[in-house]
This record gives sequence, C-alpha cells and structure tokens, in this order.
Amino acid sequence: MELAVAAIVFAAVLDGLDGRVARMIKGQSKFGAELDSLADFVNFGVAPGLILYFWQLHDLHNVGWIASMIFAISGGLRLARFNATMNDPNKPAFAANFFTGVPAPAGAIAVLLPIYLAFLGVPQPPAVLTAFYTLLIAILMVSRLPVFSGKMIGMRVPPELVLPVFVTVVFVIALLISYPWVVLSFGSIIFLMSLPVGWKSYRDQEVKAAVQETFPDAPSASDTASPVVPPAEAKPPNLPIRQRKQDNRPSRPH
Repeated sequence: MELAVAAIVFAAVLDGLDGRVARMIKGQSKFGAELDSLADFVNFGVAPGLILYFWQLHDLHNVGWIASMIFAISGGLRLARFNATMNDPNKPAFAANFFTGVPAPAGAIAVLLPIYLAFLGVPQPPAVLTAFYTLLIAILMVSRLPVFSGKMIGMRVPPELVLPVFVTVVFVIALLISYPWVVLSFGSIIFLMSLPVGWKSYRDQEVKAAVQETFPDAPSASDTASPVVPPAEAKPPNLPIRQRKQDNRPSRPH
C-alpha cells in the first residue's frame, strides 16, 4: 500500500516536469499531449480510486466502488476540460494564473489524505466518511472553482534569490523523503484550506477587469494615490551682483 501511494506521488512530481522538459528540448507534439492525458487519467484517476477501494471503501460494497468510479470518471472529465479550454481565446489575461477546478494531480494527492493519516497512526475514519471525502474531491475536480496554478510565480529567479530558492527546494525534498506522510498530510490540508483564497483572488481580479472594461479612462489606484504636483516656476539663476548690475560708467581712455 505504501509503495502504491508513493508511486502516485512520484507520478505527480513527474507530471509537473514533463511539460517543461518537452518545451526545453522542443519535443512537443499532439501525440505526446494525448499520451500525457491518458497517463494522467490512469495515474490520478483510476489508481487513487482503486487504492481507496481496496484500502477501505470495499467495506461499503456497491457504495464503495461507485464512489471510486465517480472519482476516476471525474479525473478523466477534468483532464478533458483542460485540453478543450487550453487555447480558449475568450479567456481573460488574469485567468492564466488559475486552473478551473482542482487539477488532477492535486486531487489525487489530496484524496489520499485518510491513508496518510492512517500511516501516521491516526485511527481510520468510518468508511462512509471516506466515501463522502472521495466524492467531495471528485466534485472539486469537475467544478468551476478557480484554483491557483502557480504560474504567477514566474520561471526566472532573480540572481540574488537563486541560493535561497535552491536551499529551500533541497530542504523540502529532504523533508518529503524523511517524513513523507507528515509532509503529504500537512500539504494536503494546506492546499484544501487555500482554495477559498484562490476563489477570492480570482473574483477580485474579475471585478477589477470588469471595471476597467466598462470605464477604460478611469484612473487606477496608483494614479489616484499620489496627486501630480505642478512643477515650480523657474527662477532666474543667482548671478553675481557684478554681472546683474549694468555698468554705465564711461570707459577710461588708454
């Protein structure tokens, strides 16, 4: 069971790198994109559903496999919608920083939270509660909820931050290897708690974009924060007194 859960986490890490590697080596293709979607459906839809079923949901018999099947189908629908709306020309610019619905890899990692807690010695919840949690994550995956995509962070790291970022990444990887279930438990809880924050940020940017579209000439907050001060009138330079006074005395004969 631990090896199966670790394989899903490893697949999620590879899913975050495969697109960047393909762009780096200029190996993008339609076939690769479709194959990637198929692999994501198996890794983040079918596999987590089966793991949850054989771990506890089989106690509910028909209800258990229905919950597992709904999660797997939701993962496939989530991936299909992502592929269909990837190049939507009507999408506003700020929407590029958000996913529509919980991404399939994040949903697969979050739905296994009861198993992480069980590995830490926490008593297993009732099977009905696990089924309800599985259906909740499935609904979040196919919902229209805006979720932070992480693209707003940017790909380029300032030179002065390269060393701190490198140390932080190594530290997180070391924690994940040394205390995997603790890190995954806290990470899943923090991710679920951040969902309302992403929704609030999306709504704020949506309102701001609507105001700018309705009133394109309206000053922004940065323009009204600091009023423009007119330049001071130019003063004549402080010339020496001898230069400012006109000498009307007749010149001496040489």
